[in-house]
Amino acid sequence: MGLRLYDTRTRRVRPFVPLRPGHVGVYVCGPTVQSPPHVGHIRTGLAFDLLRRWLTQSGLSVTFVQNVTDIDDKIIINADQAGTTVWELATRQTRAFDEAYRAVGVLPPTISPLATGHIPEMLEMISVLVERGFAYPGAGSVWFRVGAFADYGALSHQRPASMHPSPEAEPGKADPRDFALWKAVKPGEPSWSSPWGPGRPGWHLECSAMAGKYLGGVFDIHGGGLDLVFPHHENERAQTVCAAGGPAGGEMANYWMHIGLLTTGGTKMSKSLGNSFFVTDALAAVRPQVLRYHLLSAHYRSSLEYSPQTLDESGAAHDRVETFVRNALDILGGPAEAAALAGTEAGLAGSVGPGTVAGAAAEGDLTPELVWSEFAAAMDDDLAIGRALAALFGAVSRGNQVLSKAHSRELAGWVEVTRRMLTVLGLDPVEQWPTAGAELRPALDSVMGILLDLRSSARARRDYTEADSIRSRLAASGVVIEDTPEGQRWHLA
Repeated sequence: MGLRLYDTRTRRVRPFVPLRPGHVGVYVCGPTVQSPPHVGHIRTGLAFDLLRRWLTQSGLSVTFVQNVTDIDDKIIINADQAGTTVWELATRQTRAFDEAYRAVGVLPPTISPLATGHIPEMLEMISVLVERGFAYPGAGSVWFRVGAFADYGALSHQRPASMHPSPEAEPGKADPRDFALWKAVKPGEPSWSSPWGPGRPGWHLECSAMAGKYLGGVFDIHGGGLDLVFPHHENERAQTVCAAGGPAGGEMANYWMHIGLLTTGGTKMSKSLGNSFFVTDALAAVRPQVLRYHLLSAHYRSSLEYSPQTLDESGAAHDRVETFVRNALDILGGPAEAAALAGTEAGLAGSVGPGTVAGAAAEGDLTPELVWSEFAAAMDDDLAIGRALAALFGAVSRGNQVLSKAHSRELAGWVEVTRRMLTVLGLDPVEQWPTAGAELRPALDSVMGILLDLRSSARARRDYTEADSIRSRLAASGVVIEDTPEGQRWHLA
């Protein structure tokens, strides 16, 4: 059936067809770097990271552009309050965002343009808009003429007459709805020269110029948080379409994707409300892969609650999957042995598909091949993460049923398909999070070896009370002991 995505502009799920066969151009509005990143930023980043990974898994080449807004009213205000320069603050916070994205496994953008590095492209775009009558200068600024674009409001599905005026109540603006393309210089602020006087670019203009430079006038997917639909993306679309000659010149993006809000206590998380959680604080409370799992666990268009309780629930769910993978690979002898046993000599580079894991069916008619098909169908259906996770946990459940079968081809099939799904989710504990707990494993193996020897000695002298006591106390701590023909085995519950 192929990938289908919800398009904000048309308000429907549409089959995704790239403009250029085999290639996808994606532009995501990146951070305005006025302060440290909070988990809401990371949720948006992870949603598009999941999209990107699935596009790549589907055989498409992706050019992923995510900008950095390093000049803005808020940056100027915060730098002044901190007693530092705009450039120092923007650089420091850009690094903080890079570290936060990297911490949760977000792939780096193909291109990460800075707004301040693209002033010439912005000035050129303003000149075109003024020349075509869609913009006008006034008091040293340049304003977009909203009334000149008949299709204004089509993205956010609003009527221009019912819209609130732009908050930019500055001299030279002819219509309250108009917005700034170029802002006249103010004392003490950074500025650049322009045909209309010294100043700096408007926020909306930046993304239009950068997206056009790196992806062309029309590209595949434009995205960001739900709170960007209006006015930011509405204004981006308006100025871009008008610079191209109006609606007849084509849309800015074929698909507009927007990520639902993160909430805490049922209220939107935001810096202005003072209820946001910085990423550094979140990562002090949970492992990064658990935070990643939690922020991916709800459909990208829905809101997601962030609280200690929901994090605990996500931690338990993630740990169940991770524990199965590690226990299965311990039993099978490692990733390479599991891949060979499952009949996928190339491991995850191969494909769990019909005929790949021969004889891998567990009870009933559910097979690794079928589970992968269910997972893929869910991902193709507008990244339906709920169904995708159901397929993942179905595989884990079946795998746990055969976990005690050492060197089982059936077990190998289930762990291979589980890891393939986890790879798409960016959660594979072997390849993508190889150091998670690895430093503790040698010590844990040594301690468990001592305890199992003590239990064996107790059984050898027929002290079954002591042997059962060791087993029970370990079980209470989350460690399961199994007696197999090959000897005692242990794994986390």
